[in-house]
Amino acid sequence: MSTVDQSDLLRRARSRRAAAPPARSVAPAQSAQSVADGGQDPLSHGDQAPLSHAQQRMWLMDHLGQGGALYNVPVATRLRGPLDRAALATAITGLTERHAVLRTRYPRRGDQPYQQIDPVTPVPLPVLDATGPEQLAAEAARPFELATGPVLRSVLLRHGPEDHTLLLTIHHIAVDGGALRFLASDLAELYRAARDGVPDRLPSPAPSYADYARQERARDAELTAAADTLAARLSGARPLPLLRPVPPGARERRAALHTAPLEPAVVEGLRGLGARHGATLFTVVLAAAFAALHLASGQDDVVLGCASGHRGRPEFRRTVGLAVNTLAVRANPSGDVTFVELLGLVRTALLDAQQHHEVPFDLVVERLGTAARGADGTPLLSVSCDLLQVVDPLVLPGLDTENVDIDLGLAKFGLTLLLEDGPRPRCLLQHDRDVLDQGTAARLLDAFAALLIAVAADPEQRLSELPGERLAPAEHPVVAALSAHPSVVEAAVVENPDGPPLAYAVVRGPVAPSGTDLRAALRGRLPAAELPLAVTLVDRLPRHPDGTPDRNRLPGAERLPGTGPLPGTGPLSGGAPATEGPLAVVRQAFGELLGATPPADGDFFALGGHSLVAVQLAERLRTSTGLPLTGLDILEQRTPRALAALLATRGDERRAALAQAGARPRPAGARVGTVLLTGATGGVGAAVLQELMAQGRPVRVLVRPESAHLPALNGAEVAAGDLGDLDSLRRAVEGVDAVIHSACTFTDHATDLAAMRALVDGWRGGPFVFVSSIDAYGRPAGTEVPEGGPGGGSVTPYGQAKLDCERILFEAAATGRGPATAVRAPIVWGPHHRLRDQLRWGSTSALYQAALAGRPIGLPEPEQWYGASWVHAAALARALTACLTPDHPAAGRVVNAVSGHVSWADFTAELVRLLGSESPVGPAADADEELRRPWHYRADTLAGPLTPEPGEDWRSVLAAMVR
Repeated sequence: MSTVDQSDLLRRARSRRAAAPPARSVAPAQSAQSVADGGQDPLSHGDQAPLSHAQQRMWLMDHLGQGGALYNVPVATRLRGPLDRAALATAITGLTERHAVLRTRYPRRGDQPYQQIDPVTPVPLPVLDATGPEQLAAEAARPFELATGPVLRSVLLRHGPEDHTLLLTIHHIAVDGGALRFLASDLAELYRAARDGVPDRLPSPAPSYADYARQERARDAELTAAADTLAARLSGARPLPLLRPVPPGARERRAALHTAPLEPAVVEGLRGLGARHGATLFTVVLAAAFAALHLASGQDDVVLGCASGHRGRPEFRRTVGLAVNTLAVRANPSGDVTFVELLGLVRTALLDAQQHHEVPFDLVVERLGTAARGADGTPLLSVSCDLLQVVDPLVLPGLDTENVDIDLGLAKFGLTLLLEDGPRPRCLLQHDRDVLDQGTAARLLDAFAALLIAVAADPEQRLSELPGERLAPAEHPVVAALSAHPSVVEAAVVENPDGPPLAYAVVRGPVAPSGTDLRAALRGRLPAAELPLAVTLVDRLPRHPDGTPDRNRLPGAERLPGTGPLPGTGPLSGGAPATEGPLAVVRQAFGELLGATPPADGDFFALGGHSLVAVQLAERLRTSTGLPLTGLDILEQRTPRALAALLATRGDERRAALAQAGARPRPAGARVGTVLLTGATGGVGAAVLQELMAQGRPVRVLVRPESAHLPALNGAEVAAGDLGDLDSLRRAVEGVDAVIHSACTFTDHATDLAAMRALVDGWRGGPFVFVSSIDAYGRPAGTEVPEGGPGGGSVTPYGQAKLDCERILFEAAATGRGPATAVRAPIVWGPHHRLRDQLRWGSTSALYQAALAGRPIGLPEPEQWYGASWVHAAALARALTACLTPDHPAAGRVVNAVSGHVSWADFTAELVRLLGSESPVGPAADADEELRRPWHYRADTLAGPLTPEPGEDWRSVLAAMVR
């Protein structure tokens, strides 16, 4: 974000210092344990340090399962010319030596995470043959493991002898946008020095980020007091009504980006407008965003977020790390003011917010408590604004360099309005697809761009005279379809994160339809995948004061995750007793962490809870009850009574599932016939889990603790861990009678191999089924590929990792431990949200993105058949579980699991139709080489379980994935 009027800021800072009493030195707080032991806090010096507030938010999001690629910072540069790869690798390692935050990991001591600075070690710089844009995006999207590190990855893609792309991916916990320019200049000088064999000419390093975090934590009392003041200023603010609520829990945060070009003269006009009124270009853009959102929503009181760096202290100006904060800017352009008057209001609000730029916004959110969200759960700060500047590429001596854009397709905010400054300025709007529909977003962008043009020409116009219109969020398709029925007066939908939504309707007329009749009528108007679970008739729709449906008062909806009290837990007021067991345990855990035992209906935030306490509380309750619980559950349920009810419900569901499977839970040890399933929260694993439970098999699932509630609700036994924790793998496989190993990192092949070795080390008998890939065949010579047949050349690193895992498994099976099967699968399609992302990977990525954007799509010349091999997730699950059958013909073999093969011409035509795209499709001489896939893979051994069931044809599953 651009700075605002520096003279005004300086004047305010001086006046504040003149009025303030002399500052006292504040020493870093020691941990209670270290004080009790009479020792020094280990985080106050050396190679350990506390997390800064910004880092703690990153860590919490990762620990709550809400991070993923959302907080990856990829920087890609095309390098043309004679590259010295050894010098480049030396320079990247030199970056980590110079900036310790790049070699820092984030383990925990008890409940508290901390920074652990590791010694300098060489940073790997693998060199891979470039295969296409999706390769770069897939590499940039690989997740990080913060506890074990590293937080910096590098890879070099080779396009030709003197043509490469360098990709550096850093986790946001270690870097921000302001630090990237320091890293670029340091890397350039370190490369020059390594190439020429001379010392570098860099200045002495700035103080470390660990020192920055220690100084910030030493001011916690001061920052907390300031957060109270900022929270009071946000009292009564409401989220923007344009954004629709999303179900609680993990979100995909799929982004859509809309752009509109602007004439350079418009931007110069906006810049001149700011100069005449003592404001920067960013402040003018921010005021325009307030105006556009005011006109679109009809809401006067609007709060927007913007990023602000806080490297204000001179000694930390060049410190690399996460030194950015979110500012909440509140303005109320009521009374039909002119744009110039609005600019003055916004300028003052921004200056006030920047006075407290060092106060972590997370502290403000904690002070706001329940007021940090609207009644429907929408965050108060869900809309942001920013000014983008053209970034100079990394410059390495002797090379021509060019920035390479990487869009991970993820949205941090529900809605962001941006202006890109530069030779070809643009107006941009990015939004989370779950909270704003495409049509409304496009109209809002058009209005924002038109408003910028109008105020650049005449800023004295009143808001009512500016371009813009009142926009209402698009109706849910189920609501729209129900409302079209002549007997339906009102309709509402409540999303269900675990399945189809629930629909409600108010009907009128002498012959009113039933809920069953209405759902049957919907079949003719909606795809099967969008049908609600049921349509329930109600006399009226209960609503919150802001007009959103009150889920807790809709029949059946109160049982959905993320709602308030559940039936059977007693009222939320009046002191009626709930079940003492779970409630007592929950209240005791609350009291241990918050200092006092709360009432049954005490609100978590009002009691002083925050995100870190939520993680700690969830871990305590998981340990004490043996039931799955996450920090997100704590944040959503909030009261001890609601949490006790949730735990009771999960206990009931687990017992019911186990009873249905014909078994009873044991205190310890695996039940007879238990199957260990890895990757149960992924698209393939979820289908396998469903199939195993339907067959009545006892299942143990390996999942991360934060995801444990997902498979556990199906009655599975949970083994907490992941592929990077080898001890957790050995514990998980102990005592089971069969293994289906479907988990895979896709890109971290060393971790995949180590995980396979750990599993076979602990494997003591019974079938072991490994989900491999047809990539292990490489590019075979013939077009008909038999099961386990010889592979061809050009095996990808992913395919090679699968081959290596197969070898490890079959070598272990040869010692007599049990039958082993490797099931090679092609791309897996299904309605699971992770499988929907498959369309954006591999050979289908370019087709999907082109169709989505309406660009021409070129296919290989039709000299022979080219297309995709695919398998439906449910069919693959049946095939994998069939391999567990004693003496199955797949035992000891490599077999294939393929549902079918679809030509690129048929696939692309259907994709274009489903997306409503206008992309022209035809043969092209320059078609992507990755599309030249002539192979058909035989799947004879598992043909029986692979036989498609209704809805498993490729057109139906593609429709379910595109929706």
